[in-house]
Amino acid sequence: MKAEELSVFPVGGKNEAFAKYFVGQSYLNMLTTGGVVIGNVTFEPGCRNNWHIHHAGKNGGQILLCTAGRGYYQEWGKEAQELHPGDVVVIPAEVKHWHGAAPDSWFAHLAVEVPGEDTSNEWCEAVSDEEYATLK
Repeated sequence: MKAEELSVFPVGGKNEAFAKYFVGQSYLNMLTTGGVVIGNVTFEPGCRNNWHIHHAGKNGGQILLCTAGRGYYQEWGKEAQELHPGDVVVIPAEVKHWHGAAPDSWFAHLAVEVPGEDTSNEWCEAVSDEEYATLK
């Protein structure tokens, strides 16, 4: 499957701005940048982002709207959950987590930044190859 066939939303260019926070290649197309910020994020097979936290003084967080392929989402201290098109993941502020593609599948989701007060993102350690290899 070609990347451009994954979604009705354009894939966008290589995600160079955030590359240091990903293992593998991702692509980013910002659909909106004002009000509610929404990015179409596409992951090559095996690509995942680092553990990270969306901080907020009030409200905030992130919503993932899965649009194509097969991927994973995991919160710190919990089992990973497999994601498919149509899945919705609501991530409250202050929850350490990661998301990305399955080893054998492209994956795409819309990342919706939930508006909040005093918001920021904290990027943490990478999901190790050993941790990732334990996923089904």
